[in-house]
Amino acid sequence: MLQSQEIQAIIPHRYPFLLVDRIIELEEGKRAVGIKNVSINEPFFQGHFPGHPIMPGVLIMEALAQVGSVLILKIPEYHGYVGLFAGLDDVKFKRQVIPGDQLRLEVELVKLRKPFGFAQGKAYVGEELAAEGTLKFFLERMTSAQ
Repeated sequence: MLQSQEIQAIIPHRYPFLLVDRIIELEEGKRAVGIKNVSINEPFFQGHFPGHPIMPGVLIMEALAQVGSVLILKIPEYHGYVGLFAGLDDVKFKRQVIPGDQLRLEVELVKLRKPFGFAQGKAYVGEELAAEGTLKFFLERMTSAQ
């Protein structure tokens, strides 16, 4: 299990854009499962939507991508890299995510050939599928300026 501080040592995301609270499962180079506790205090709820808060779908996909980044960047040869979105395919949103929900973010690596990779992501609230899609990413070496 990885806590917030350990996640931040792997990926460069910080508040308010760090969208994974902990990693509860990690099979190096294969699969990772993360948790995002969705709180009414999230800054995006101020405008999405007042009186009817819904987590933006693009941020659910970003949360999946962050779990995927932890999965990849834990592989020793990818230390010092950052994962950047290269695309999304076959994205489907099945359920609204609202304050009080806990997202379980499951990411499975499909293909990795430096510098590109593909992963399958699924976000659940309880046992209910909230969103899914194929994540395409590009790995870039971080510089000290990043």
